[in-house]
Amino acid sequence: MAAKTNDYTKMMQDMMAAFPVDAKAMQDAFKTQAALGEKMSKVALEAAEKSTEISTRWTKSALAQMGDVMKMREEPTDYSKAMTDFASATAETAAENMAAFAEVAKRVQMETVELMLAAGKDMSEDATAAMKKATAEATAAAKKATATVGAK
Repeated sequence: MAAKTNDYTKMMQDMMAAFPVDAKAMQDAFKTQAALGEKMSKVALEAAEKSTEISTRWTKSALAQMGDVMKMREEPTDYSKAMTDFASATAETAAENMAAFAEVAKRVQMETVELMLAAGKDMSEDATAAMKKATAEATAAAKKATATVGAK
């Protein structure tokens, strides 16, 4: 007895035909998502670039300040003054750089919210257009079915 193998390709085609999908709407949705992903990536990359610039500037500043601390001094009290100056400058630099990081984070947050609002609007418009099209097609099919039944 030979076993009959199922034609899964045919089954999938039949199943997909039973559930018609608006390929244009799917393509538009994919494009919208891809555009959003691209814009979000751009925001993230710009933030990473700015953060790296801040970190590099902060490191260079700290190294330069350390160079001043390591210099030889004539009087023992000059060493404590150099350490006090270093601590003061380090605290000031830290405050400036933390504020710069906060600005980057704030800008990322604002841009992200703007992108999400715009994406939501685009998706809402796409969904509305798809629903209108589906309603029009369903209405046309119902009218056609009614006309066919009425003609018999």
